[in-house]
Amino acid sequence: MSTEARNPRSIGLDKMNAREIVRLMNEEEAAVLRALSQAEEPLAKAVELAAEAYRNGGRIIYVGAGTSGRIATMDAAEMPPTFGTDSDRFVAIIAGGSGAGVTAVEDAEDDEHAAVSALNALKVTTTDFVVGIAASGKTPFVIAACRHARQKGLATCGIVNNRTAPLLESVDLKVILETGPEVLTGSTRLKAGTAQKLALNRISTGAMILNGKVIENLMVDVKAKNNKLRERCAKIVRELTAATEEEARALLEQNDWSIRRVLEILKQQSHA
Repeated sequence: MSTEARNPRSIGLDKMNAREIVRLMNEEEAAVLRALSQAEEPLAKAVELAAEAYRNGGRIIYVGAGTSGRIATMDAAEMPPTFGTDSDRFVAIIAGGSGAGVTAVEDAEDDEHAAVSALNALKVTTTDFVVGIAASGKTPFVIAACRHARQKGLATCGIVNNRTAPLLESVDLKVILETGPEVLTGSTRLKAGTAQKLALNRISTGAMILNGKVIENLMVDVKAKNNKLRERCAKIVRELTAATEEEARALLEQNDWSIRRVLEILKQQSHA
């Protein structure tokens, strides 16, 4: 597997100074964007499948272990505040349970039964879309989940960093991000993890854009849960209308900080 191979450029890593380490890691990260560029077509298809699942009332269910699971958990957690989605529309299943999101539970990745049980607990249906993420592509937990989902008729996608990954045999859509050997041999939280995070950025953000959660390039369903987000809401209203700062904030306060509601009110006023 390429992700487990030794990187010839970093053989002398233990003799490098801080500047040399940073420079080498920066140079190696270029492989991430090359890999994403080469995977544009399957990533676009994943965006469409995620958008379709959301549109039909289904869920986007990420499955991962270790770093992959934590990256998936982070992406799913960002959907409600960013796009105003319900918290159960983007879901992350991580080997070892929710506690594995902050503390490594390395042996959990071998538990195939737990993966199947986690999917069954969600009562998945064919409207759901399952995305398995694994750098090696051979993680039993992720393979078992994707295989089970596929057998139940769900659309499935596998995101891997090795072209010969066994996971690819258990999914409908194959996303291969060939980032190559890590600077620190086998530490796939580096290039492989970065590529996975960027891939999920594209899938979740693209799906929300296709479902009308964005006007121009602005987040019009953002939930204003703190001062920063309330300021963002007011700025978005000002960007899309002729409202002043004071007018925008007043209308938002009167309408539970709903940007869409305020935009509709201002549109009606302009046509009155």
